[in-house]
Amino acid sequence: MIEDDYEIAQILTEYLNKFDISVSSAEEPYMGLSMLTQDDFDLLILDLTLPGIDGLEVIPKIRKNSSIPIIVSSARDDITDKVIAMERGADDYMPKPYDPRELVTRIKTILRRTQSLDNSKKKKSSLFELNTDARHIIFKDILLELTAAEFDILSILIQHRDSAISREQLLYESEHIDDNSSIKNIDVIISRIRQKLALIDPKHSYIKPVRGIGYLLTEKM
Repeated sequence: MIEDDYEIAQILTEYLNKFDISVSSAEEPYMGLSMLTQDDFDLLILDLTLPGIDGLEVIPKIRKNSSIPIIVSSARDDITDKVIAMERGADDYMPKPYDPRELVTRIKTILRRTQSLDNSKKKKSSLFELNTDARHIIFKDILLELTAAEFDILSILIQHRDSAISREQLLYESEHIDDNSSIKNIDVIISRIRQKLALIDPKHSYIKPVRGIGYLLTEKM
């Protein structure tokens, strides 16, 4: 929070703490800008009437290096200030005075939205997209043509990515491989999956053998 009114900062900090929202405060804008470069914060509450530099000038300085959500909390209720703040990158604008309960609601709403976007980006950044309901796997935006057994093995590896999985576990967790099948059958299926992945990306091997255990799927090069 960048707020030069110590009493308001204390009241909001104590109130937000009741809702498990931890707050770090700066009374001076340049101190607040420095704090943003030193720690990871989920959201910023920004006053506009600040010493040294106006809050409207602080917003573009933040936006040069950060996409942190910003809620403007200001006694200035002029529509021009609100428009400028939003145009420069603020996510919300709350004219003082306001009920702190509304601030909690707006914080939680913004954080739900930003966290949802972050999760979506993380999912899309994966090279492998697994859909167990449709029983298909997309690799680098290309739908893989897999047999039932190949889908079982690859989906197990994806769900345990970056962890070594034994041949026995792959055998017993697969729905379409007979439990009495030879362990060597897993090696054959893994080989076929590798060949199909290589048709899309011949430069990298994503399924690694783990000596004495089985296999590991990784997207790390």
